Amino acid sequence: MLLFPKGIQKLGVGKWSDLLLYFPIRYEDESNVVDLCALDSTVACHCQVEILSKKISFVPRKMLIVEIADSSGQATLRFIYFRQNLVNTLTTGSQIRIIGQPRITNKGFEFIHPRIKMGWLDKGELLKQPLLPIYSTIKGVSQNLIRRWVEKSISEFCPEEWLPKYILEELNCFSLDKALQCIHKPPSDANKSGVLKELLSKKGPAWDRIKLDELMAQQIALLYAREMTSKFSAPMLLDQKKMVNKVLKTLPFELTNSQKKVWKEVFCDLKQSVPTNRLIQGDVGSGKTIIAGLAIAATIGSKKQAVVMAPTELLAKQLFSQLNDWLKPFGVKSLFFKGGQSDKNRNNNLLDLKEGRVNLIVGTQALIQEGVKFSELGLSIIDEQHRFGVSQRLALRKSGGHLLGMSATPIPRSLAMTFLADLDVSTIDELPKNRKPVKTRLVSSERRDEICSRIRIFIRNGGQVFWVCPMIDEPKDANRALSALKATEQWLKPIFKKELVLVHGKQTKQEKSDSMNEFANGSAKILLATTVIEVGINVPNAGLIIIENAERFGLAQLHQLRGRVGRGGDSSLCVLMFNNQLNDLAKERMKILYSTNDGFEVAKKDLELRGPGEILGIKQSGEPSLKYSNLVDDIRLVEVATKFSQEFSLILTNSKKVKSPNVFKKNLKELLKRWSHDFSSFFIGT
Repeated sequence: MLLFPKGIQKLGVGKWSDLLLYFPIRYEDESNVVDLCALDSTVACHCQVEILSKKISFVPRKMLIVEIADSSGQATLRFIYFRQNLVNTLTTGSQIRIIGQPRITNKGFEFIHPRIKMGWLDKGELLKQPLLPIYSTIKGVSQNLIRRWVEKSISEFCPEEWLPKYILEELNCFSLDKALQCIHKPPSDANKSGVLKELLSKKGPAWDRIKLDELMAQQIALLYAREMTSKFSAPMLLDQKKMVNKVLKTLPFELTNSQKKVWKEVFCDLKQSVPTNRLIQGDVGSGKTIIAGLAIAATIGSKKQAVVMAPTELLAKQLFSQLNDWLKPFGVKSLFFKGGQSDKNRNNNLLDLKEGRVNLIVGTQALIQEGVKFSELGLSIIDEQHRFGVSQRLALRKSGGHLLGMSATPIPRSLAMTFLADLDVSTIDELPKNRKPVKTRLVSSERRDEICSRIRIFIRNGGQVFWVCPMIDEPKDANRALSALKATEQWLKPIFKKELVLVHGKQTKQEKSDSMNEFANGSAKILLATTVIEVGINVPNAGLIIIENAERFGLAQLHQLRGRVGRGGDSSLCVLMFNNQLNDLAKERMKILYSTNDGFEVAKKDLELRGPGEILGIKQSGEPSLKYSNLVDDIRLVEVATKFSQEFSLILTNSKKVKSPNVFKKNLKELLKRWSHDFSSFFIGT
């Protein structure tokens, strides 16, 4: 096996296909000569000049300074790192070509370490000069080294086209090998023909072929994962004890038509012997938890155990409390499992779980620690599933049974088609009748005193208030964020005294729990918190939420926070408090939140603003992401990739339908390898 040079490896290259997909960030055009009087400090320029003089200066440090000129003006070249052979080569009167990005100084333009080529070229020779690719690099790794190895990967390891010709013709795409050649080595007339403009904007037949390759790799990997999941077995949860009907009869509300539809889809899955792999999504407050509760009831009614995993202990406690209220009257034994228990309590809980004395267990990732064994697990539910990594979800899935995911982040269609292709998706698209739209107001932080006066009136009339400050998250921002939270507390505390409680990420679990309990039971009227309350916190009496420095939150995050109010049937208000100096992106977010309460519309706009990685938490979770495709701009390619990938995925699982299965299968597996889709990260048993 050939080892790449250390410099190439430092770029993240581990295989030949990594080099093929290590695309240029820009190009230098040596066919176009720029006069010195027309230099642009924002772009690299190619100039044909004559050397006027040279000298080695020692102030402020040793450097070679070369004065140059053409018929239009003069400029300076500076070399801080140079060898004697460069000094000898650059003689007065020599004609040279320089390529580099100039910078403007008080003495005119100068180039720092430009590339030098000896001799001028005539017009005909200039037109033949290729565009030179410029790659992202690190210190010590030269462009020439990268180009040399990329050239080797193209000449010796360029993949053959694997898509049928009719697909390429339908999309007006280049073949795969031609697309790679074009991006790494554009034709000499690329500037004149408009190809360069397409390459720089990642559009046109070459880039469309690369994006299609990437999208199909992701689709086929996820569809293959789905197919492999279907080969495992799960218990048929038929609810012989009619537990679901018992729960439904005691609910103080009736399911919406949308909830009924989704429950029918879920229950149909649970009755099968093939493991379900379904995501339940819906807007804030649409009623996803009751669907989870009914699924758990069906599981326990089938004499099996159920487990619920949430991303935070705060959310896990809320879920445990709600589920316990619904199920405890029917003799269901529930357990809240958290980290940090004493060895004695932990061992006792694990024994009860293993021996079947517990029907339902709710907790955080402590549930996937070594030693957690079930008696007969029938169902696993993962709340806010996109906030868990692949390995965490698989660890729970390996325990067996069916798997349901829940997401309070509505997912746009293009996102569901790509990142959730391995899942069935059920959508609750109707809010309960008692939920009124939350009014949203944009208020300057300069009106703090006025907001405070309104809060006092609101509390006096029996209401409760959330006051949210930006998240204490990254270590470098934690102290600053905590200081801001404390400053707000110092301002509010003298006014509201014991009516104010605090919740943030730096508190102990007990401190958080005590504050939440005080707020939930109504003894505290204002909860000052960070975004730890973002998802799942349910206090029906809270009808007002103030979001401080709203410009620092993401769009979906603001929508989630807004959903903490409006749960009690009364009119509610969300105040987005902002600083006056807003950038354009922040203004756009504020405008969207003000104009709509529709979570799917918000999610669609959020996708346009931030991309899929941020929305689904992919950057944190370790999920395979998209490097080059844009789900908004490339929706046509997404749809085509989805359509054809479903056909091609059958080849991996049912080669009898294909005339030359071995060849095609090899192509598809090379595709997945090319885009670093490791099968073992997708499903159990591998």
